[in-house]
Amino acid sequence: MPIEKGDIVRIAYTAKLEDGTVIDTTDEKTAKEFGIYNEDYRYGDVYVIVGEGNVVKGFEEDLIGKDVGYKGSVKVPPEKAFGEYDPEKKEVISIARLKEKPRVGDRVRVGDRVGVVERIIGRRAIVDFNHPLAGKTIIFDYEIKEKVEDVAKKVEAIFMIYTGMEVKARVEGKKAIVEVPRNFHFIPYAPLNKVSALARIFKYLDIEEVEIVERHRKSEVPSFEEVKKEGEEKEGEAKTEKAEEDLKAEIVPEEVKG
Repeated sequence: MPIEKGDIVRIAYTAKLEDGTVIDTTDEKTAKEFGIYNEDYRYGDVYVIVGEGNVVKGFEEDLIGKDVGYKGSVKVPPEKAFGEYDPEKKEVISIARLKEKPRVGDRVRVGDRVGVVERIIGRRAIVDFNHPLAGKTIIFDYEIKEKVEDVAKKVEAIFMIYTGMEVKARVEGKKAIVEVPRNFHFIPYAPLNKVSALARIFKYLDIEEVEIVERHRKSEVPSFEEVKKEGEEKEGEAKTEKAEEDLKAEIVPEEVKG
């Protein structure tokens, strides 16, 4: 059956600009080849709920009507990718509003926005709040690997999309039991993103109740110091990734690529 809105599919892709510059990929080898490898990312196929905006609009539209196994490309214009470039989104910001003294090219957060420092004039900085790919046409080379049919697997896929974490799920009637990793609640944003996952489960699946389970075995429980250290490390990573996601190419906007 052709892919429709509401389907959950597993895909692989590489995104590039019209000049051939690779900006994102699910393939680790390709990332290393083109110098965009990030050791904090989890490379491999990704899941998408078609119609939920997990990928840019033009890419998502091209998925509809295709069959599993399809391999092809789609050229997505700016208006269906990251928007047209808007010169009005440049602002002059007092350096005093920034946590650290900026340099040209730095990414800075101002309130809930992230931009790039374009120029520094005295105690003021010109910050460009456009998405870095605004005005760009993006080409996606992709393959549709699977349409997820099993309900439990759909639950697992939805959790992966919105929390970036692997979970184990089973379904009993209209109830889903989801076993999350023991460090789930120590990962910044994971508990909050869980709400987004639950909303999609109730929206797309015939599920009335979701039970979240943490399973701990005595031999596996880490010390308090180990847990605290891991939480601090993950928090630092999450803050860095959050700033990058707000500004850099977010080809799969709500998916956490590990």
